[in-house]
Amino acid sequence: MTDTLDEPKTLADGPENAPAYPIQRTCPYQMPPGYEQLREMGPISRVTLWNGRIAWLITGNELGRRLFPDARLSSDVLDPNFPLLAPRIEAQRQQAAAPPLVGVDDPVHARQRRMVLPSFGVRQVNALRPAIQQYADDLLDKMLAKGPGVTVDLLAEYALPMPSAVICMLLGVPYEDHHYFDERSRHVLSSSGEEQAAQAQTAFTEILAYLDDLISRKQAEPGDTLLDELIARQLEEGEVDRQELAMTATVLLVSGHETTSNMIALSTMALLAHPEQMAALRADESRMPQAVDELMRFSSIGDMLMRVAKEDIEIEGHLIKAGDGVILSTMLMNRDHGSFERADDLDVFRPSGRHVAFGYGIHQCIGQNLARAEMEIALATLFRRVPTLKLAIPADQVPVNAPFVLQGVSELPVTW
Repeated sequence: MTDTLDEPKTLADGPENAPAYPIQRTCPYQMPPGYEQLREMGPISRVTLWNGRIAWLITGNELGRRLFPDARLSSDVLDPNFPLLAPRIEAQRQQAAAPPLVGVDDPVHARQRRMVLPSFGVRQVNALRPAIQQYADDLLDKMLAKGPGVTVDLLAEYALPMPSAVICMLLGVPYEDHHYFDERSRHVLSSSGEEQAAQAQTAFTEILAYLDDLISRKQAEPGDTLLDELIARQLEEGEVDRQELAMTATVLLVSGHETTSNMIALSTMALLAHPEQMAALRADESRMPQAVDELMRFSSIGDMLMRVAKEDIEIEGHLIKAGDGVILSTMLMNRDHGSFERADDLDVFRPSGRHVAFGYGIHQCIGQNLARAEMEIALATLFRRVPTLKLAIPADQVPVNAPFVLQGVSELPVTW
């Protein structure tokens, strides 16, 4: 059974004709073929998932911003009616507990969010900026030492190791183990087909076991990192049990570098394809925060956010019934012509706001301040230090990941 549809079916009124979803992107930072047709259908339509199930697809920005915080839509991945985008997600749902933060509802979600939120505030992230800058410079030193004219994989050499080092530092994970996590995190978030479902589950279990062991080591020799603080203030005071703490750390570790690394790679590709935009940023690096906001909107790498209806919801002339699956497409919401002028254009001068690339409502990305800082520093440093950077292969030959959870590329060959 296939997981994606390269050429979507013609939309019709009946759910039996709902097009297959998700759809493979051909360009990693642009809408996949078929999204224009879905967008024209209005803010809500229906799609067919890999297992034949029909689900609601939300494409309108205003409608999505109304539904994101609606308590009648649940993030509970253990609900048997929760929509699944790939066999891999079914394998993950067979875990003994729901993934903290991303797979639970309030009040559990609110308690877990309060545990970790203070470490991702603006002040705390700003204190990390010198270390982030140092990581960026060190990685570019190594890359540039290979000399001009060589081809390197920017994802492996720069975009992935920098955020990986930062989240390891923040959590208190030894950075010498980062290759162990980098490989397994990609399996957790990017594996797609049925044959990869067991691989994804194994990778998650291995990361979980490592962090459980690290908790034991930190209990014996406490430090001053986020994980140490969670052990002292949450685990030892009985606010969480050991499994929940290990799973929380796993979610933070996996999502804390895989998302940002993909955004650095995709942003680099997009800006190389828009040299006038890159020239504006090189001329004035103070525009980088605004540019990062626009690049997040434009690429929308966390495109498909799934929910399940716990109650009937009447909206826009449709009835979402209890038990129905609902998918909020951040890409389509961020390309809504009613909310954004020239929605399909990359414009680093665009005023910030109203995009949902980090989600919206109570589940809005907890690490967005850190992700913004990492992207600002990574992109500004890269373009300043490597002014002749270019792709080493045609853009349409850059390998695009399967469209599950995160959009991205598996490698990004560049030269200078």
